Amino acid sequence: MSDTPARLLGLLSLLQTPREWPGSELATRLGVSLRTIRRDVERLRDLGYPVQATMGAIGGYRLVAGKAMPPLLLDDDEAVAIAVGLRTAAGHAVAGIEEASVRALTKIEQVLPSRLRHRVSALGAATEPLLTWQGPTVDPEHLSALACAVNNREQLRFIYRRRDGLEAERLVEPYKLVSAGRRWYLVGYDNDRDNWRIFRVDRITDLWPTRIRVAARQLPASDAASFMTEKLLELTPVYRAVITLHAPIERMAGPLGGAGVDLEPIDATSCRLRSNADTLDWLAWRLLTLGCDMEVHEPPELIAHLRQIDSRATRAASPSAA
Repeated sequence: MSDTPARLLGLLSLLQTPREWPGSELATRLGVSLRTIRRDVERLRDLGYPVQATMGAIGGYRLVAGKAMPPLLLDDDEAVAIAVGLRTAAGHAVAGIEEASVRALTKIEQVLPSRLRHRVSALGAATEPLLTWQGPTVDPEHLSALACAVNNREQLRFIYRRRDGLEAERLVEPYKLVSAGRRWYLVGYDNDRDNWRIFRVDRITDLWPTRIRVAARQLPASDAASFMTEKLLELTPVYRAVITLHAPIERMAGPLGGAGVDLEPIDATSCRLRSNADTLDWLAWRLLTLGCDMEVHEPPELIAHLRQIDSRATRAASPSAA
């Protein structure tokens, strides 16, 4: 890449990713020599970008927070507005953009000077949305710190609160963050237990970066989401439902689309549903919102639960006793 401005922009884009880049990898990505990478890093420093270099076999370059805002194409107010917006999206689990929000937030906060980071924190603390999530919340700063550790393959120590309320210190090699609706999970290798584990992020406190980088491990699954799903199914009771729906499969495919759902046609006006769920309340609610007649074949717990709902609904719709 002989165009120096374009090459500098490409180098800056790589460095803004929350990880440490070996000089050899940067040179390969940009198609230049190590000497050119060193010169370009100095040019970025002259422009005000705080590029930090570390020595050693696994050393490299990374962009760190500086004393002044680097010459980005954003003024202070715009940078704060973007950071606050990303914090809101990450903290309240806006469907479809959670993981991208965390990655972008990590990049933005990495180069914000302390005076702007304080403004972002103050705005976040002073703002409350009209509709709030009533369950456990996740600290966006924890998400950012975990995202950095994942990208840098860096061991982390933290305090983890188990389901029974007991807390213990853990030493973990973070592998991936997984967003599951309103909850976030960390998939990682637990060094203390010598095995892969999943951790709810809202139960993680007191993060201590070790600055120790480790080689990537092979996850015992095709991807982090699949691994987490398998673990959750092992830890929670699962109800396997079989229902005949008196509606065409074309009509049911939309409302029932998603993981853990199997639909097959019976005839032109009915279809068979097989689904897994960890709570009877959720499964019953989903069925009752379909707007069609049905026959529940199993499990017996769901049949009994629907009868209870029917009794309550009948009493609620009946005139009060005189």
